[in-house]
Amino acid sequence: MTATAAPRIGVLLVNLGTPERPDTASVRRYLRQFLSDRRVVELARPLWFLILNLIVLRLRPRKVAALYRAIWMEQGSPLRVIFAQQTALLAAHWQGRAQVRMAMSYGAPAIAAQCDALVAAGCDRLLVFPLYPQYSATTTAAAWDQVASWMCRRRNLPELRFIRGYAEHPRYIAALADSVRRHWQQHGRAQRLLMSFHGIPQDYHRQGDPYPDECQATARALAQALDLQESDWQLSYQSRFGAQVWMQPYTDVTLRAWAEQGVAHVQVICPAFSADCLETLEEIAQTHREIFLQAGGRAYEYIPALNTDPLHITLFDEIVQMQTSGWLPA
Repeated sequence: MTATAAPRIGVLLVNLGTPERPDTASVRRYLRQFLSDRRVVELARPLWFLILNLIVLRLRPRKVAALYRAIWMEQGSPLRVIFAQQTALLAAHWQGRAQVRMAMSYGAPAIAAQCDALVAAGCDRLLVFPLYPQYSATTTAAAWDQVASWMCRRRNLPELRFIRGYAEHPRYIAALADSVRRHWQQHGRAQRLLMSFHGIPQDYHRQGDPYPDECQATARALAQALDLQESDWQLSYQSRFGAQVWMQPYTDVTLRAWAEQGVAHVQVICPAFSADCLETLEEIAQTHREIFLQAGGRAYEYIPALNTDPLHITLFDEIVQMQTSGWLPA
């Protein structure tokens, strides 16, 4: 490849998605696409079709839109804004060697459209990089499904590599630990550190989804990096939805119990989220803070996601370098 030739490697970063605007109609469109995915909701299709269309999409969008308005930024959805910044920073690292784009599993820019754009730009080698540290069929595999569907519609396919996850990557654990230590330097150290991960139904785990095992691996690696004792921290799961039993312990139940037991000061980190979003900025930073304080707690702090932290971007850079091995000229 000459110095002026367009790079043939395309890197597609993928995250979950977000509504275009914080209004009821936009949220309804987003939820319809998200909750229609068989990877996300595994109920029998006829039953779920009725529940989704007659109940969920009638009642939930207005409430969720109000939650989005509470965290919406001037530039747009926090997830979209941060994701675009992450993409731009990684693209700067790979300028002249690879083209880097962002895509959403649900909403825009769509995975298929961005794959088309990379191929149209001359990329015949694609690295798909979902920004989910812990693998789950509900997130990582859902992104893979969309890539596979895109491939099924093409005759001339690019060479493809797909990153499964990075739950115990040393750079990832180091970046998380560094963010906690910085928070301690600024705010002091709490009595307990709660590591809150997005939940999945227990049935998914019983049927083979390894996500909770990978969450456990991340949490224990982070606790070890911070030299925490067992009594200093706990793992929990947030964001349950519907009537199914989800992975436990639940974040809200844990926080309420801690406050009632006399724990005065807690700090919460959400290692599964590569960028702050509704589930961290509203659910954890606001709603769960109120739960803890109303139950008798005195001090509650959310430790932000890694977002555009330089160590986070370095992690992405190292993973891309490793996964494109053999694709770059010597």
